[in-house]
Amino acid sequence: MLISDESFSRFIKPLVFAVSLLPVLALIMGLIHDNLGANPVESLIRNTGDWALRFLLITLAISPLRRRLAWVQALKLRRMFGLFSFFYASLHVLLYTVLDQALDWEEVVQDILERPFILMGFLAFLFMLPLAITSTRAMMRRLGAKWKKLHQLIYLIIILALLHFWWMKDAKADISEPLWYAALATLLLGERVFNVWQSRATRV
Repeated sequence: MLISDESFSRFIKPLVFAVSLLPVLALIMGLIHDNLGANPVESLIRNTGDWALRFLLITLAISPLRRRLAWVQALKLRRMFGLFSFFYASLHVLLYTVLDQALDWEEVVQDILERPFILMGFLAFLFMLPLAITSTRAMMRRLGAKWKKLHQLIYLIIILALLHFWWMKDAKADISEPLWYAALATLLLGERVFNVWQSRATRV
């Protein structure tokens, strides 16, 4: 172990927390200095959505890192990254409903029904809600074995989030970024499938 658990909790976790806030601080500064481009509302919405997806992928990466690198302390960051994903997803939804749709709920519902990528994003956010609500230690103890099953929703959420991100892109646009995210998610999910298969094979 390169760093003690006490030092990790006292220094590394607060540092990771502060770094995770940098994207939203950068957006605030960009808004203040008017350098978010010709459409700042769209820039805010898209950037918060991008960071929600990135933190979701980081959250998924924690367990493979712990298994492959024997980095047990990484588990102490998983809940934080998951909550930051929810934080940026909440900003993404809030900015869309308030700034883009002006709280016109009929228009929001129509948008969800008519545009598949909006529907995928909306579903992903809905499934994130119970994970965020049950992320506390008290809820872990209260739910017991059900907690782990509930939090397997993250696998469905990442698929919905990737579809939301991919379908949002124009067909003629550069899709290299969605491809990279999809490849990374496939790798992370594939590692889990391989780990389950390996565990079962060793018990036979």
